[in-house]
Amino acid sequence: MALSSGIIVFQIINKNIIDVLETFRGRYESGALKFAISAIIISAPIYYVMVAQINKNLFKGFLGKDSGVRKWLTYLILFISSLVMTGWLIATIYSFLDGELTTKFILKALTAIIISAIIFTYYFYDIKRENVVGVKDNIIRIYFYGSLVLVIAILISAFVFVESPTQTRNIKHDNNIIEKFSKIDNAINSHYNQKEKLPDNLDILISGLTYLRTEDLEDSATKKKFDYKIVDDKTYELCATFLMSSSDAEAQGLHRYYNKTWEYDKGYQCLEQEVRADKVNVITAPEPLRIE
Repeated sequence: MALSSGIIVFQIINKNIIDVLETFRGRYESGALKFAISAIIISAPIYYVMVAQINKNLFKGFLGKDSGVRKWLTYLILFISSLVMTGWLIATIYSFLDGELTTKFILKALTAIIISAIIFTYYFYDIKRENVVGVKDNIIRIYFYGSLVLVIAILISAFVFVESPTQTRNIKHDNNIIEKFSKIDNAINSHYNQKEKLPDNLDILISGLTYLRTEDLEDSATKKKFDYKIVDDKTYELCATFLMSSSDAEAQGLHRYYNKTWEYDKGYQCLEQEVRADKVNVITAPEPLRIE
């Protein structure tokens, strides 16, 4: 749960502080944010119900303060947490030394330190308590309810920043179209280099050695065939209806094929492309020397 909370905070930082020099590491990842949300939704209720029951049994004397099981679980949690948090801090410092923005480093380092401090101070205090039977410990209550409020606040913040399932599906739909456009583009280039002209229609490409299938020429959701238009001898257009713009998809960290070649807006769009002729450099052998 602590790790998931940290992931959420890290992804919120990545989304709001953008470094144009970053490629993959340190960029906002929607999948990581969704995984962390799912983990908290499942693990947080289990954890807090379990802690509440342990504290209740300690208060009533049903569970001994020096219970071997309790101590074993506490030290196991501390051991695992120390490994995770140490690795977390090492990765954060490495990212900074590798060129990450100072602001992002400071915020991520503070996040890791605060989460680590809450975990270790709570369990060290809990394991060293002398009187637990019939004693309502206000410090334990502050840790319990304070951390619960913090987790809920982090979870609410995650829902504010993560895209909706409908939005995610729309981006996946557009990604699927661009993936098919890339296949068609490669097939058209192969056809042009063989025939020295653009295909009259896309169906011609299926019969050739282009590994295209009929379903590669249509929108998977609507089953509508992509439009193909010849502009000139080397230029053509592929047209389809997109549910989002490529810039919005890129901002969400979900657009796998985002580049200048496949930029599009929402709605019916025709993307113009130019064939890439594969020129073969013919190297002629030098004439043999004649010895007179």
